[in-house]
Amino acid sequence: MALRKSVVLVTVDCLRADHCGFMGYERATTPFLKSLASESFVFPTAITGGAPTYYSFPSILASRYPLALGRDQLGLAPGENNLASVLKKAGYATAAFCAGNPYLSQRFGYDQGFDRFEDFLGGEASAPANGTSKLASDGGWTSALNRKLEKFSHKLGPVGGIYDELYFQYCQRWASPSAESLDEERRFPAADVVTKEALSWLTEIGNVPFFLWLHLMDPHSPYYPTQAGLEAMGEAHISPFRARYLNCFWNRSNLSSRRLSRHREELVRLYDAGIRWVDTQVTRLVESLRNSGRWDDCIFAFTADHGEEFLDHGGRYHPPDRLYEELIHVPLLLRVPGTASKAISNAPWSQVHLAPTLLDTVGLSAPDSFLGRSHWQELQHGKDWEPIAIAESVAGCTNPFRRENRMGARVLAVREARYKLMLQFDPPQDRLYDLEADPREQSPLPAGADKPVRRHLLEVARNHLHFSIRQRDTQGRLRSNLRELQLEWAVALQNKQPVDS
Repeated sequence: MALRKSVVLVTVDCLRADHCGFMGYERATTPFLKSLASESFVFPTAITGGAPTYYSFPSILASRYPLALGRDQLGLAPGENNLASVLKKAGYATAAFCAGNPYLSQRFGYDQGFDRFEDFLGGEASAPANGTSKLASDGGWTSALNRKLEKFSHKLGPVGGIYDELYFQYCQRWASPSAESLDEERRFPAADVVTKEALSWLTEIGNVPFFLWLHLMDPHSPYYPTQAGLEAMGEAHISPFRARYLNCFWNRSNLSSRRLSRHREELVRLYDAGIRWVDTQVTRLVESLRNSGRWDDCIFAFTADHGEEFLDHGGRYHPPDRLYEELIHVPLLLRVPGTASKAISNAPWSQVHLAPTLLDTVGLSAPDSFLGRSHWQELQHGKDWEPIAIAESVAGCTNPFRRENRMGARVLAVREARYKLMLQFDPPQDRLYDLEADPREQSPLPAGADKPVRRHLLEVARNHLHFSIRQRDTQGRLRSNLRELQLEWAVALQNKQPVDS
């Protein structure tokens, strides 16, 4: 009996679809992936299940919507079926190498099904630090003086803004330790570090089918690409000091979108250089598989958990209460050896369908718990699928390590080929966009326009909410709650603190 094909899944944090060369971006961010696209299925409209990371990966790995266990639950439930666990049961060697994202850790169940799980966190996952750079610790009398000057200056109208700018420049140019290198400033292991570990694992497992998952963080803020990534994009002139200055400027909460836009293009160039380094390391991975004779037996999928905003709607980064296209439209490239690629329509593809489709390509059935379904047959025969995708998150949940932050109102987007409905529940608001006429979502349609479309998408949203509650996995929810309580108890015992019962 022939061995089943192996599966390689590469996910990239914060990667917008419209910044990939194989998706039409004018800059050469993904030259290798663009060359691979000619023998792959490229999905024009892949939609993530939610944003940010903690609202996207349940869809990618476990084929369910992020809030299906309840708003207060994160990650995969203990014992929950997922892509890795199904493949492991089928005899696959399994490994994951995730570049230091605390939300993709053992704490949230993402190690389940993996023989080898490396999250590069160096210990217990904790919330990422706020801020984008190491600044001088300005304590003592100077800190007290600054607080007094800041408070006083902001009573004088425009003088407050002038003082803020002077203090920012002082911190950057004189008070902060010098920025010696980009590597010193980076918060996550670069793609070459992660890829090296993955290649080492591949040499250890022998000739068995494998599932390899790489999650790369190079485009994630703070934007500190490798020097090689900058050089590949023709941006070698950007110094470590300039990169730190730009990141700290971009992170300022006291600036308007207009003032932030002054340095937007430079920030995007740093971001693009991170993408280019991902492409370089994907090249390295594929070349190694080719040299070992395993590439032609590998299913290869490349996608992202969510995108990134660069003032498209006046914001930055990837807050959970914004489900615009720059955050939920992600790249998806799927290569299946021996299968000729076919044109794919613009019908939205929900990432809840990714795991069952990947299983189908290697001849395995998806478990009943998966909410998505395989579209492998449609892909093979050039047929369409149901043209609806749903994304959801919780407004204001920027630090889900605090459970109380998870209990905000749901935010929901219902996306079809032309129209998109965005729903907020507190305060109640719905916005309908015609993405053909307004692809950047700048002008929602008037309340009385396109009533049949609005009604249809509202019905889809209502059915999704009813299904989410009616089909809730109560056992999975209970196991998730118990896991979190155990973690809280362990931390409390370590710190000798009382735990709320």
